[in-house]
Amino acid sequence: MRLTRRGLLIGAGGAGALLVAFALSPRRHASALVAGPGEHVFDSFIRLAADGAVSVAVPVCEMGQGVTTLMAQIVAVELGADWKRVGVEPAPPSPVYGDPVLAARWAPLWQPRLLPALADTPDDWLARIHAEREPLMITAEGTAIAAFEAPLRAAAAGLRAMLMQAAAASWNVSWETLDSANHFVVNGKQKLGFAALIPAAMGYDPPNPPALRAEPAKERPGQFPDGGFPAGRGPRFPRLDLPAKVDGSFVFAGDVRLPGMVHAAVVHGPQGDTVLSSFDRKAAESVPGVVGVVPSKRWVAAAAKTWHAAHKAVLAMEPRFHAAGRIADSSALENRIDTALRKGTATRLMAEGDPDALLAKPSLTARYDIEPALHAPLETATATARLTGGKVELWLATQAPELVRRQAARAAGVSRRNVIVYPMHAGGSFDARLDCRIAVEAVEIAKALGRPVQLMWSRWEEALAGYPRTPVSALLFASIGPDKRQLLGWRTRMALPATAIEAGARLLDGMEAVDAQAAAKGRADALACEGAMPLYAVPERAVDHVPVSLPLPTARYRGNAHGYGAFFTESFVDECAHFGGAEPLSYRIGMLSGQPRLAACLVGAARMAMWGGGADASGQGIACHRMDLAAPEGLRSGFIAVVATARQEEGAIRVDQLSAWLDIGRIVNVDVARSQVEGGMLFALAQAIGGSTGYAAGLPTAGRLSQLGLPLLADCPKVDIAFAESDEQPFDPGELATTAVAPAIANALFSATGLRFRRLPLLSEGL
Repeated sequence: MRLTRRGLLIGAGGAGALLVAFALSPRRHASALVAGPGEHVFDSFIRLAADGAVSVAVPVCEMGQGVTTLMAQIVAVELGADWKRVGVEPAPPSPVYGDPVLAARWAPLWQPRLLPALADTPDDWLARIHAEREPLMITAEGTAIAAFEAPLRAAAAGLRAMLMQAAAASWNVSWETLDSANHFVVNGKQKLGFAALIPAAMGYDPPNPPALRAEPAKERPGQFPDGGFPAGRGPRFPRLDLPAKVDGSFVFAGDVRLPGMVHAAVVHGPQGDTVLSSFDRKAAESVPGVVGVVPSKRWVAAAAKTWHAAHKAVLAMEPRFHAAGRIADSSALENRIDTALRKGTATRLMAEGDPDALLAKPSLTARYDIEPALHAPLETATATARLTGGKVELWLATQAPELVRRQAARAAGVSRRNVIVYPMHAGGSFDARLDCRIAVEAVEIAKALGRPVQLMWSRWEEALAGYPRTPVSALLFASIGPDKRQLLGWRTRMALPATAIEAGARLLDGMEAVDAQAAAKGRADALACEGAMPLYAVPERAVDHVPVSLPLPTARYRGNAHGYGAFFTESFVDECAHFGGAEPLSYRIGMLSGQPRLAACLVGAARMAMWGGGADASGQGIACHRMDLAAPEGLRSGFIAVVATARQEEGAIRVDQLSAWLDIGRIVNVDVARSQVEGGMLFALAQAIGGSTGYAAGLPTAGRLSQLGLPLLADCPKVDIAFAESDEQPFDPGELATTAVAPAIANALFSATGLRFRRLPLLSEGL
């Protein structure tokens, strides 16, 4: 199929035209963006104004990770644009923005009955069709750059070529000899601004294939010594969202205001299968400012002129819920997991060789336990809904806008095309905003009251109704040679719910929690056990999953299975090293055959932290991890090694220093990457020392931020971060950064105290 100017370009009034999405060819889709007067849209990713201003459509949710800046930077570099004239806008739902990388990654969640080979890579036909059909616009798993860098570059390169062709005609030269920089097309000392070239440029066709620059957007870590910037200047591409966040003008979901809007507060039933049984409507209506009460099957809400009045009213109703099934309780959860771990039937998910014979009498055995953990984002769930003229409008922060549309349409009784979602940036998420329930609740309240409603969950409701990271228990077995050092066999036996399947049923199929748990019951879940297979060259190794049915719904979480898989694995490797009297760093490197990038990370982190060998009482511990992502061009990998310096004092853990060395391939923006890693490491620190909750009669025992044991500013350690110089494909570091911190701290505490900490949070079982 030949690419033409009409195939790439949508001008004013041309919103119904078709275009070719370079990364998704040969299929054709209607333009996703609508060009206004004097505007032009390129491949649904770039909007060009008459004055040359550039707006980049971003099809993912900005949650503080800096992805909007990265996508704008990719376009700016390829186009040769002036960064001061580049902005961003949320991308509307469209097949163009379907994410085939995530579709392939989550293939077990949407096509479990089919052969995995049909959709296990982004280039597979079935993965692409699934990504476009929904469309699959979900922010998760760090797939944004892998999925969208190529189409962003292609759109920018096509526009750049058209501008250069217009300039070449003016100068009577070959356009291939020209370049663009700072919003100009340049020919030696000659230059023409983009704005002046736009009218003529629209008459040219872009080359096919697109003429990409030799170098994609990238920054070298060596250009930023000690985490700073080159002398005399700041970052070349400062974050686009930073100024508004600093001066307070940034608009979050809770800042939305509409004419005639009222505020709503809600009370949910305890975790488990609970149903609303009674509430005192008159008590709510007696609160000044209350305009209505809306009950539902599993919650009840009150609306008022202010949120505080609504919250006071909903509490005054003293709603009661009865158990229609099982209710979450920590003692029952632990008993179920313990029984499954010891006696349950396991499914082998991953294996190299068969370690069972070697492990009939293991040399070393250890048990590790993970408690449920709350997402605890700073911004609680908030959504504003307005129903007018058979249409639904929604303002909220969501990682799954198209799935919000689908569920909101069902709640309002309208078609999906009549639901408009205005995606807001999230004040943190950690995957909490994959939950679409807040949108459904807001729509149902607005429909019942006949006026716009802003629903905001209280902090308690965020803890109560939010779905936590799953609890997990694992038994690890090792067979070690006569020299007490050579690892011959390894087996990890994990007891946990099929949490990824369960979360996928809620998210992708719109199931209620109880139905999703039933759909996942008894199923082995490879995505829920990632990160548990040791990276080391152990001849015989395997991971087994014992599915557990729990009365507690569970969800995705930052770092997801890699967070607890790395904790088990890297803690147990340390135990194996100690068993043989080996130094932990050299012990690891000796087993990393064929993994030079990970070995280099270990050496780099050790050198940066002045590793002393992890000797007794040194208070130093080391850990590493690797994550992979199947992308169109092949496997992308990210590597991290962390050295922690920690101690125990007065019943608390004090982490003095965290040093991390990462290899995440080519880095688009070093400042953004560093921020992601710093945030990820401190998030992991919070989960290592707190962040968890128990449940009593379905209620969280830690329902407030102050009860979660999260680190305060005074508790935060010195954090040193270094990146490897690499030209490998980029790997998102946001989740990778969370994986190796907890085991490094646990290993450091063993060095400092002589005690093994095998439970997260690390002091949850005392000293």
